[in-house]
Amino acid sequence: VRTWLEEHLVGEFADLRGRGGVGQEDVEAEVLLAWERQLASGGWLGLDYPERLGGRDASLAEQVVFHQTYVEARAPGRIPNIGLTLLGPTVVAYGTLEQQERFVPPILAGTEHWCQGYSEPNAGSDLANVSTRAHLVGDRWLVSGQKVWTSLAQVAQWAFVVCRTDPDAERHAGLSYLLVPMDQPGVEVRPIVQVTGGSEFNEVFFDDAETDADLVVGGVGNGWAVAMGTLGFERGASTLGQQTGYRQELDALLDLARRNGALDNPALRQDLMRSYSELGDPPLQPGPDAHRSGSRRRARPRNVDRQALLGVVAPPARRTRDAGTGGQRHGGRGCHSTSGRSPEHRLSAGPPPADLPLQQGPHHLRRL
Repeated sequence: VRTWLEEHLVGEFADLRGRGGVGQEDVEAEVLLAWERQLASGGWLGLDYPERLGGRDASLAEQVVFHQTYVEARAPGRIPNIGLTLLGPTVVAYGTLEQQERFVPPILAGTEHWCQGYSEPNAGSDLANVSTRAHLVGDRWLVSGQKVWTSLAQVAQWAFVVCRTDPDAERHAGLSYLLVPMDQPGVEVRPIVQVTGGSEFNEVFFDDAETDADLVVGGVGNGWAVAMGTLGFERGASTLGQQTGYRQELDALLDLARRNGALDNPALRQDLMRSYSELGDPPLQPGPDAHRSGSRRRARPRNVDRQALLGVVAPPARRTRDAGTGGQRHGGRGCHSTSGRSPEHRLSAGPPPADLPLQQGPHHLRRL
């Protein structure tokens, strides 16, 4: 992995070292898409995909090695490859053999990119309330409705769209999971301009957009189960690369804090400890004020995000008495102390064993 990266991080890609990724608008999306194609040329996109579809069938340990080495090389921050991390695994798990052979190889070749048609103006967290409809006319589905907060729709060739195909069924019972080409007259993409001036997110309008009758994943009416499966993949395998990228950013932040003497601040020390604990490798021992109630702050409950990396503190954890031990339990995943010991005691245990690199990682990685 290291040799390949050194041989290919040249030319226009040499300037991408340590740059790119979500929220980094100083790098054009087309350049990052070109880097995805470069990775695909080396067979690095489909690490955990079956060989029959162009993947490597890599073990979990091999995948960890790739991502660790990728970060060590300061390789470019990856553009969110929704086809690779969401649609591809969903098609392998729920799709027909024909769908797998049609859609997975172009994803692994870096030539087709996808966007996700889930959220709507009146159906964000309430996905079962979607109103985008699709009806079958001959051998074609006609899709009409609106999706919102659609990441990178402006560069996607395809969208997987949760539609209501049975208007008489209630809620999730009448949904289907359709694969819809984006480059057609019935699809309009409108960028949502953010305060930074960028437009990663979009509104997407479908006006009798067409797709083939057989491009339903999991069968007509089973869209809810397939959509939940996609969300499961989002919380699982796609986080491996994110974890190592977060570690790179945390290490840089820690180095900056050391050079500026900021580690004398006990609150910042604890914020860093919390963030590293989510990654399974706390590098600092608690300071003398670590056990004072005023310095306890809960970690982000799901994973470490950019706010956590920058030391932004979440609201103080709600404390409840642990009935079994008389100790205190702190709200937030990964910060529970069920043995009466404070979270700081648990975090000072040091890094996990070298042969178990994910042993003390976030819950979703342990499940993976």
